[in-house]
Amino acid sequence: MGSSSIKVRESRDELIGRVRLLSAGMVGSLVLVLFGFWSVQIVSGEQYRDQAENNRLRREPVEALRGLILDRHGRVLVENVASYNLLIQRSRAFDLESSFQFAGEILGRPSETLSGVFDNARPARQFSPVLIAENLSLAEVARFGVNSFEHPEFEIQVRHLRLYRHGPQTAHLLGYLAEVTERELAREQSLFLAGAQVGRRGVEQIYDEMLRGRNGEQVVVVDSRGRLVEEFHKVAAEFGENLTLTLDLDLQQEAVELLDGKVGAVVALDPRNGAILALVSAPSYDPNLFSRRLQQDEWRALVEAPHHPLQNRVVQNTYSPGSIFKIVMATAGLTEGTITHSDQVWCGGASKFYNRRFRCWKRAGHGWVNLKSALKSSCDIYFYNLGQKLGIQRIARYSRLMGLGRKTSVDLAGEKEGLVPDMNWSTRARGTNWYPGETISVAIGQGPLLVTPLQIASMMALVANGGQRVSPHLNAELNHLPTQPAGLSTEALAEIRQALWAVVNERKGTGARARVDGLDIAGKTGTVQVVGQRTWTDSSTLPPEQRDHAWFASFAPVENPELVVVVFVEHGGKGSSAAAPIAQALYAKHLGLGNGNHLSR
Repeated sequence: MGSSSIKVRESRDELIGRVRLLSAGMVGSLVLVLFGFWSVQIVSGEQYRDQAENNRLRREPVEALRGLILDRHGRVLVENVASYNLLIQRSRAFDLESSFQFAGEILGRPSETLSGVFDNARPARQFSPVLIAENLSLAEVARFGVNSFEHPEFEIQVRHLRLYRHGPQTAHLLGYLAEVTERELAREQSLFLAGAQVGRRGVEQIYDEMLRGRNGEQVVVVDSRGRLVEEFHKVAAEFGENLTLTLDLDLQQEAVELLDGKVGAVVALDPRNGAILALVSAPSYDPNLFSRRLQQDEWRALVEAPHHPLQNRVVQNTYSPGSIFKIVMATAGLTEGTITHSDQVWCGGASKFYNRRFRCWKRAGHGWVNLKSALKSSCDIYFYNLGQKLGIQRIARYSRLMGLGRKTSVDLAGEKEGLVPDMNWSTRARGTNWYPGETISVAIGQGPLLVTPLQIASMMALVANGGQRVSPHLNAELNHLPTQPAGLSTEALAEIRQALWAVVNERKGTGARARVDGLDIAGKTGTVQVVGQRTWTDSSTLPPEQRDHAWFASFAPVENPELVVVVFVEHGGKGSSAAAPIAQALYAKHLGLGNGNHLSR
C-alpha cells in the first residue's frame, strides 16, 4: 500500500507540473498576442493607418506648363500642345498577351511591337506604369476609356509637348527638349519627374529653369481598379515664365530662304546693344522630332547626315576669316601709328617675304594702293607688308581687343572661342617657334587663325559703334546691358568705316553686290582658300569640297549704324558673289518692314 500511494502521488505532482507549465506557456502566449495588438494599434497605429489610407489615395504629379517663347514683336515661336500617351500597369494586367492584342487592335499596330516596347522599357517597380505608345488620337483615347472596366491595366497619360511653329527655321537658336537622364533625376529629384523633358540646346537649354516652372501635386481617391473617385488634395503647378527674344522672325525667315540649298551661316545684330535679330545655320533640322521619343535610326540619320545639321555654325564652327581680317590689320596699323591713310604700297600681283613668294588674289596686281584703296579692292600685297611691320604679337593683341580668340558669352551653349595664334601659342600647342613667314599668311586671315561667324559680327559691331564692345544676346531683357570700350582709336575706326563704305559703294569695290539704293552700307568681302593653291586658280573649277569659303561682313547705315549683317557660305566661292548678295537682300528686307523699325536712310 505504501508503495502504491507513493507512485500515485508522484504521478499527480508530475501532472500538476505539466499543467502549470502549460498554463504559463498559454499566459505567455496571451501576453505576446496582447503586446502585438498594443504595438500594432497603439505604438505603430498611425503608420499602419497611413498605409491603409495610401491603398486608396494616389499621389499624382501635376505637370507645369513650360513658358512660351516669343519673338521681339510678340509672335509665338514655341508653344505647348496636349499629347495623350498609353501606359500599362503590369500589376493590374490579368493576361499581358491579351492586353497587347487588345491595344494593338485599337492602335493598328502588331501586338508583338507593343510587347517589345514593354520588354525593352527601363526596369521599374512592379506598380510603376510603363509607356507603350505615344501621341494617341482622341478616338483612340475614347476607345480605351470605354473599355476601362474590362481592361483596367491601361491608363491614359496627358502630357504637353513643345511645338516649334517654324521647325527648322529657328532650330539652332531655340534648341529642343529631351527626356531627363537618370543622373539628373538622382541629382535633383525634387525638380524633375521621371520622363520629364528638359532643355538640351539653344535658349531652351540656357533658360530651362525659367521656362519649365515648378510641378504641382494632386492627391486623388481611387477604387480597387485604380479609377478616380474624387480629388482629395491639390497643390497647383507654377507655370514657367514666357521668354521674349530679340529675334525678328521676318528677318530670320528671309535669311533661311536665302541660305536654302547652301551650307553656311547668317547672323544679324544691333551694333548698339548686341541684340540678335537673326541667327541661321544651314543645313538645319526639325526640333519637333525631339518632342517625342526619337528612334535610334532617326538619331543616327541626324548624326550621320551630310554637313552635320545639328551643328550651330554661327557659334560652334570655326573658320579662317580670310580678307575680313584685314579690318583688324588696318585698325592695328592705324592705332599703332605703323601706317597712315596716305602711305602707299606697290602691288604687282606678287611679292617676296622671308625668301618666299606670296601672291595677291589679282594676278595683274592693283598698282599703287593706300589703306582705303587696299581695303576697297582687298589687296593682299598691302596687308602682307603691314603684317611684316606689325609682327604676330601686335596682330594677336589687336585681334583679342576686337573680340577674336574668345567667346562672346552669347546666351547659347557650345560656343567655341576660336584661335588667335602668337608665339606663346606656337610653343605651347605645337612645340615649335613661330616662324615670321607665318605672319604673312595671318595678315590676310589665313594660317592657324580661326573665328566663328558670331565673333565676326561682334567685331563688326565694335567697328560700327566707334569702339564699344557689345554682348550678343537673344534674351530681350538683356538689351540694356552696358557696353565697354575696347581701347581702340576712335579716329582709326572712323577712317576704317569710310574705307568699308567704299568697298560697297565706290567703283571697283569688291562688295558692290551688297549695295542698296538710298542706304549707306559698309562692308568687307572675304574669300578663304580651303586647299593650298600654288598658282592663280578659279576655285569654281575645283571639286565642291575644295572650293573657297565666302564671307561678307557689314553694317548700315555708316553714320548711325543700326544693323550688322554677317554672311558665311561654305565652299561658296568668292565673298563678293556668294555672300554679299545675301546681305543685300537682308538689308532690303529689313527696310521693307512696315512696323517703323527702319534703318535710317
